[in-house]
Amino acid sequence: MEDAIIIRRAREADLPELIGIFAGDEVGGHGDTTDESAFDEYLRAFHVIDASQNEQLFVAEKAGEVVGTFQILFNRTLTGRGSVSMIIEAVQTRADMRGQGIGAKMMDYAIEEARRRDCRLVQLTSNAARTDAHRFYERQGFAKSHAGFKMKLK
Repeated sequence: MEDAIIIRRAREADLPELIGIFAGDEVGGHGDTTDESAFDEYLRAFHVIDASQNEQLFVAEKAGEVVGTFQILFNRTLTGRGSVSMIIEAVQTRADMRGQGIGAKMMDYAIEEARRRDCRLVQLTSNAARTDAHRFYERQGFAKSHAGFKMKLK
């Protein structure tokens, strides 16, 4: 079925499409750019993530195109009796593909991976301005349970 959404580990060849998705995000304010001079920074980061045992970068693919992405991180703490939690980061669906179930498919995949790895909980943060995303996460079963704080250093 050509319209099926496939979730798979990201590959180096996906970088141009991933960078385009991040650069197109007007709300995030992460400074992402499709300027070729920045490509090596993305490439270095990709290789670090790809080599990590505690980080994994995924893409959602539809009809052979990258239409979404998310990253998962595993964090063991002494709280919760030394349990592991999953952090979901950098969740993005390509702007022209939103509302087609891609985000739900990505979240389902991440949550199943958390269960497989016997995680105690799954957590994520979302920009306060993304009210549509907040409703989406609540529909997926996430609860607003904590306040988040950030300090920009760069």
